[in-house]
Amino acid sequence: MKGRNALQAIALTGAALGVAAWTSSPRGRELDLQAFKALNRDRGPAADALFGGVTELGSIWASAGAAAVLAVGGRRRAAARGITAAGLAWLAGQGLKRVVGRKRPYLDDREGTRLLIGEPRATSWPSSHPAVLLAFVTVAGRELRVGALGRTGLAAIAGLVGVSRSYLGVHYPSDVVGGLLLGRAVGVALSD
Repeated sequence: MKGRNALQAIALTGAALGVAAWTSSPRGRELDLQAFKALNRDRGPAADALFGGVTELGSIWASAGAAAVLAVGGRRRAAARGITAAGLAWLAGQGLKRVVGRKRPYLDDREGTRLLIGEPRATSWPSSHPAVLLAFVTVAGRELRVGALGRTGLAAIAGLVGVSRSYLGVHYPSDVVGGLLLGRAVGVALSD
């Protein structure tokens, strides 16, 4: 890892931890809850289906599938580096979940939260789905020499996965922001 990438990865990780700290304050918690309620609002069956489907793009299994497709297509280095980034983001996210220990929204507000998927096992902060996807596309995109517009589009998909996590009732928006920052930090750290 080059010096500039190391500093950027450290700054992104610090920003992610800052999000966690800020939302543990009363004002941060209140704003996070307001944003969650706005995102978790019922928008009908089409939105439920869209977000229910797109959320799975952030699973570690989706990254494994994408890596397999890349490897079969002759892009083994991109596949290996992408799945490594996704795996590291997942491991970091799972470790941080144990340290932070934040309850999921549906556990905090059983009456008002719309839970549209099965209850995840781990705690809430950070959201691993956007972290995993953003780490994968950051590293694989650079390895594949995807242009700036393409990388922006891939990052936007990771953001959409993050929105889906709040819409589906399993993460607060700050969990998603923390996950995106963590995924980007891993992606930057592993970039050449």
